[in-house]
Amino acid sequence: MKMQYGAYIAMAGIGLYAMFVAEIISVFNFMGDPTFSDFFEPESKILQFISIGVAPGVIMSGTSYMIARKFGSKQIGWLVIIGGIVLLVGMSYAYTMLDSIDKDYQMFTVNIVPPLFMVVSIPIMIVGWLLFRIKKRSRKYF
Repeated sequence: MKMQYGAYIAMAGIGLYAMFVAEIISVFNFMGDPTFSDFFEPESKILQFISIGVAPGVIMSGTSYMIARKFGSKQIGWLVIIGGIVLLVGMSYAYTMLDSIDKDYQMFTVNIVPPLFMVVSIPIMIVGWLLFRIKKRSRKYF
């Protein structure tokens, strides 16, 4: 089976979601250690992770949808749904880590990221599901 460009773009989105989840879990794990340095600003680091991880991942999922929406593609739909699942499961785990974070670092940005991106993952999965509902049309070149 030949893969479409949208499938490769959706796979890049999955990779970006996985990278974001790994970064957030790592920084939460780091903030849970009471021996780490006081020269750490979690807000700026988390905003950096959002801008290099999940924001481009959402753009990749949207681009995959835009490519596949005319003809429909179950393959791309599954890839977009898997990206949403990766984000949902990862942020669910990060949410369980919030209690272990040192009280000095329990800030709005730290506390809002897991539930916010758990909510964001739902529309991503819905967009992937929409690709299943599109009926394939014949490609007319002329």
